Amino acid sequence: VANTGFLSLCAHGRVSGLAVEAGAAVSHVTPVCGGQTLRKGTRCLGLAGDHLSKHLYQLLLQSPAEAPALQALTQRALTRLKEQCCYVSLDYEGDLQEKGCPPPARFQTPDGRWITLGKERFCCPEPLFRPELLQLSCPGLHQLAGQSLRALPRHARRHVLGNIVLSGGSSMFLGFPERMCLELNLLFQGAGVHIEVLANPKRGTAAWAGGSMAASLTSFQHAWMTKGEYQEHGAQLVHMKF
Repeated sequence: VANTGFLSLCAHGRVSGLAVEAGAAVSHVTPVCGGQTLRKGTRCLGLAGDHLSKHLYQLLLQSPAEAPALQALTQRALTRLKEQCCYVSLDYEGDLQEKGCPPPARFQTPDGRWITLGKERFCCPEPLFRPELLQLSCPGLHQLAGQSLRALPRHARRHVLGNIVLSGGSSMFLGFPERMCLELNLLFQGAGVHIEVLANPKRGTAAWAGGSMAASLTSFQHAWMTKGEYQEHGAQLVHMKF
């Protein structure tokens, strides 16, 4: 059992940093220093990819022309639609006001129908930064990251600031890294720091990659409980060994 934030950092070759994870069911912000998770700075947002898929569906329902195509849209196809066509805006309010922005995108459903997306393309992932769009009274993911950084001791913050890592499938939206970087720098404006975020192209599965890397280390072998040990000592060995 390992913290996914720590494993995401491992996948980026780091043992200290801030993991900003946006997955399917929930999003997390986890500070790690020297391989140790700092619980005081850990934050959770009960909003992630599954919520965004439902939000996209509701947005598309508001267009009567798309209703027939939506009836045959499976959950898997809806997820694929979201991943292929949606992106994070760097200027949400400005793009809402601008006519013809963004260029429309078309998606073919499994039964051969076509769905056309306009402003739904950037309205779909915006609740990650503005949960109030889904009637949730909680901070956005960037604000939680800011809270986490401010909760850290000064000596730990210095190591973490240069290693802000994004991970999880919902961080894969085009424009997500740039928006996160922009928002964090606005939060710390005047603090004398410049924040950059690390966004590996394979960050969608970073926790799994980090877990594979950690388990393959020879130093990790002391943490194993083998089948033979379990058969010899029984379930109580879990409490003795870990």
